[in-house]
Amino acid sequence: MAEAGNTDQMSNSMKNGGLHAYRSHKCDELRNSDVGADVRLSGWVHRVRDHGGVLFFDLRDHYGITQIVADPDSPAFATAETVRAEWVIRIDGKVKARSDDTINSNLETGEIEVFAQEIEILSESADLPLPVFGEPDYPEETRLKYRFIDLRRETIHGNIMKRANIVSSIRRRMNEAGFFEFQTPILTASSPEGARDFLVPSRMHPGRFYALPQAPQQFKQLIMIAGFDRYFQIAPCFRDEDARADRSPGEFYQLDIEMSFVTQEDVFNAVEPVLRDLFVEFADGKPVSQKFPRIPYAESMAKYGSDKPDLRNPIEMSDVTEHFRGSGFKIFAGQIEKDPAVRVWAIPAKGGGSRAFCDRMNSWAQGEGQPGLGYVFFREGEGAGPIAKNIGTERTSALRDQLSLGDGDAVFFVCGVPKKFAEFAGLARTQIGEGLELVDHDQFAFCWIVDYPMFEYNDDEKRIEFSHNPFSMPQGELDALENKDPLEVLAYQYDIVCNGIELSSGAIRNHKPEIMKKAFDIAGYDESLLEEKFGGMLRALQYGAPPHGGIAPGIDRIVMLLCGEENLREVTMFPLNQQAEDLLLGAPSDVTPQQLRELHIRLSKPNKA
Repeated sequence: MAEAGNTDQMSNSMKNGGLHAYRSHKCDELRNSDVGADVRLSGWVHRVRDHGGVLFFDLRDHYGITQIVADPDSPAFATAETVRAEWVIRIDGKVKARSDDTINSNLETGEIEVFAQEIEILSESADLPLPVFGEPDYPEETRLKYRFIDLRRETIHGNIMKRANIVSSIRRRMNEAGFFEFQTPILTASSPEGARDFLVPSRMHPGRFYALPQAPQQFKQLIMIAGFDRYFQIAPCFRDEDARADRSPGEFYQLDIEMSFVTQEDVFNAVEPVLRDLFVEFADGKPVSQKFPRIPYAESMAKYGSDKPDLRNPIEMSDVTEHFRGSGFKIFAGQIEKDPAVRVWAIPAKGGGSRAFCDRMNSWAQGEGQPGLGYVFFREGEGAGPIAKNIGTERTSALRDQLSLGDGDAVFFVCGVPKKFAEFAGLARTQIGEGLELVDHDQFAFCWIVDYPMFEYNDDEKRIEFSHNPFSMPQGELDALENKDPLEVLAYQYDIVCNGIELSSGAIRNHKPEIMKKAFDIAGYDESLLEEKFGGMLRALQYGAPPHGGIAPGIDRIVMLLCGEENLREVTMFPLNQQAEDLLLGAPSDVTPQQLRELHIRLSKPNKA
């Protein structure tokens, strides 16, 4: 393979004015003002085109693309004919202006091109397992196995750079807000709460294990107790849980925050401007909520069927139970009479008042495992459909008035115990909003979800357990724990949600040991177990803990939203696949018998079926 320039590299460098060995400019820099200059560029061959014997190829580096031209009169032409996609080359050439009809306004360098005088092949590429130019869809397995090539593609390369800039902006904003960045341990103790831990065997302590932190929760509280007042960290977190589009298996990063001597409102006032202004900076002009509404958990479930409401969808559900109580629609009326917990929720559908749309929604509900989705649609001032006939004109009119509906609109109904049907109702709300094109996708709509229950009842295990963070302060403190039904106790717990995606959970922490003991007692932890699992935290609270609270927005999800992606793997440099495997480097991998002996571990693999 010809490699022009190898033998006389030193003399050629001197001839070109003592240029750097690889480049005088980056591939995004050259402009009309550089016309006539002798330049040196290095990068990857993005694509090659042969126009009647004249070779054109785009040279790409991290920064951009420059068009290279080699005609038969060029001393570099023979080498240019051998060049293929993704080869790494060095070009020496002269900058020329493009003719008006060949200017490429999509490139920063689109007004010029470089006529090659010398080409040096720095590295050849084997046949590509997936193309870089054009970015066609390819199986995830191939993309992850050859991630280093996948990352050359313009879209994901841009996503990763946007991520880097977002993280840089977060650090700057947190510093400006008076927070200090501290690092917390990666090897720590296993916790009984939350997801499954990743365990690390100890060589020095046979039979004992470290855990990788699911979050720096206890450490950041200890930092407050130690008196550092305002902490943040771009923290790696590790959870051994199944993958999904908005959750990476294995590891993820969060903006971990903790503050001392604060109320819930203080946390909101500190965090909200950081996130709002961050999104404004990187939203490419899309509107961002200027004030994040605070929605109590119970209200969010009742209006949206979810504690992660997508406020871009204007639909709000309503309780319409009384319109069906004692009505002629026996399917609903019978359930209401039999069980006082039964409610009927209405999902209004502006513009959905056609039988065709109502039938589509009914079929969708059946596909979700439901018997159907009852509805009324309105035309010529009256309600239509089987439910309208059964409940009569007066009740139908009352429904229409309560929901502010008119001709051309519809309303759908779900009936039962809300705890059991709320998730389906929320899905129906989303399906209706998307189906009628009511959702404004061109914005970022934030909200706070507040007033979470401190406890919930586990029907499977027949016991009370923590619903959120066990270290949260109950509203009403010790008095509430001692004198209220545990399932009615609310906590100073909150989530921040954007476009239907939970970005973060947070809480005002319980800083009093007697409250911590009582809360864990209600959740079934006796004091000896509390001491065993959370002894460090319990001891710390006995030596002067300030009131404190915090939150931890997910970096990966923030970047996913700002990049307009629906999968975290599109904004993560080296993600695991759905089976939590690293296809590039081959993790998890087998280890040697010697390594196992050093750790005093013997494998007991499950029998293959």
